[in-house]
Amino acid sequence: MGHVITIAQQKGGSGKTTLAVNLAVAFARKGLKVALLDTDPQGSLGRWFLTRRDRMGDPGMELSTASAWGVSYECEKLRKLNDLVIIDTPPKVDADLRPALREADLVLIPVASSHVDLWATDGVLDLVSRENRRALVVLNRTKAGTRLAEEVAQAAGKLAEVAQSRLGQRVVYAETLGNGLGVPEAGKSAATDEVAALVAEVERVLQV
Repeated sequence: MGHVITIAQQKGGSGKTTLAVNLAVAFARKGLKVALLDTDPQGSLGRWFLTRRDRMGDPGMELSTASAWGVSYECEKLRKLNDLVIIDTPPKVDADLRPALREADLVLIPVASSHVDLWATDGVLDLVSRENRRALVVLNRTKAGTRLAEEVAQAAGKLAEVAQSRLGQRVVYAETLGNGLGVPEAGKSAATDEVAALVAEVERVLQV
């Protein structure tokens, strides 16, 4: 049975889809069978997948969509056929999110370098704790060496476990996303190192 990673954050624009596609691409390139499950009505992950299919023919992974309450059924199917299932969720926190959290072996919560983004994690962390799941806050769009980034990192550490690896504020994340790609497919860069470090950390947590 495959592992499930749920990516959740109450605030829109926090980088959930960016996180989902880069983890999916990186794990697929390692030889794992990966499935994406898009539960966000906005459908950004689905659009990325279709762009990728048009570009490559074979996207190298599977995509399913589900309403909030169809998540458990889809996960049950996808876990049997894949090593890893990555769920992208809508930017809200209510009862609809609970099935996606319940299925998760690990919940990733992207937080951009702002206190506003960090405040938005409260509701997610509350639900994660009610479902007794492990969560990692992933600092996203960070500017290395800035006081704000370090303030947010320190404050996040008081609320939850924070991933050691961070994703920086880099144009390549948006460029690759728009082209149906992941950063690991765009040549060696600081961003590829960031994604590789996060993947290694997730591997240690999930023991995949």
